[in-house]
Amino acid sequence: MADAGGDPSSGGSLGGKVVSLKDQGNDFFKSGNYLKAAALYTQAIKLEPDNPTLYSNRAAAFLHLVKLSKALADAEMTITLNPQWEKGYFRKGCALEAMERFDDAIAAFQVALQHNPQNMEISKKIKRLTQLARENKRVLEVQNIRSSVNMTKFLEPLKPEFSAAFPIEGVWKDIFSFLVEVMDSAIKGWHETGRVDPRVNFLLDKQKSQTDKYAPVVNIDKAFESPDTHSSCFSFLRQYAEDSFSRAACVIAPKSIMSYPQVWKGQGSRKWKLGQNDGFFVQFESPLLRKLWFVPSSTEGSQTLCRNPEVLDISAHEVLPRIFKESNQDVL
Repeated sequence: MADAGGDPSSGGSLGGKVVSLKDQGNDFFKSGNYLKAAALYTQAIKLEPDNPTLYSNRAAAFLHLVKLSKALADAEMTITLNPQWEKGYFRKGCALEAMERFDDAIAAFQVALQHNPQNMEISKKIKRLTQLARENKRVLEVQNIRSSVNMTKFLEPLKPEFSAAFPIEGVWKDIFSFLVEVMDSAIKGWHETGRVDPRVNFLLDKQKSQTDKYAPVVNIDKAFESPDTHSSCFSFLRQYAEDSFSRAACVIAPKSIMSYPQVWKGQGSRKWKLGQNDGFFVQFESPLLRKLWFVPSSTEGSQTLCRNPEVLDISAHEVLPRIFKESNQDVL
């Protein structure tokens, strides 16, 4: 609140008119009429422009009026007029806190505490804002991670393997781009909603596939309910891949819906090493190349965050058997 008394250096030197205006301003401040209080402090400042108490009080009024730039300016003037008085630094810290400039606010409160080490209010503000600044910094880091998903960069090391498996340049680049797009889409969807739909994306052949008959995405939400549904789904997908002349496929399977197979419960060479994180599987399928990743997920505050995909041994942890018939021939 505004200060009823003067600063330590004023020595009772304020004239009667200034004292009256300040006291009236304090009364309005206490009653919640901050606009009138600020106006009265302003009148007093015109009569005594070197009084730090008046600027400190007006800063407090401006803060309540959410006139933050003016509150900060008055706090700075308070400090200029009396650098040894902690109140100016306190007002500055409060204005900066309201501006959400938490690191700057902490610095101002720390100077205030140096001038009055016994002030518990200032100590509590420093502790609270330090924690808040740490949390805000992490929120920004998470937002940056979420917005900078770049599967092209992550999968870059696989390009030589893809180009060797699919020697025709246009073919391997199409298949690689397909994988990147599917993984990008799945991760962004998970970030936005906290879930992904179990599905298989197919890369259809531009010349051979009957696009009016075969869709590029097949829903598999029942595939992991039991061994029977799993077997039926696999059989359907293998036939679908063949009949649609698909060149590659990408399975997206959220861990939370998988009653079978629970590939994270294996033993020996199949032992799961990625903890209990939620997340989803990405299984890449083609006649010549198969890959498997698990994308772990965690929640920080109210935000869902996907970690970098973890490479898995597909022979130990496949979520579906091989969809394409194995081939030693180039995919055209």
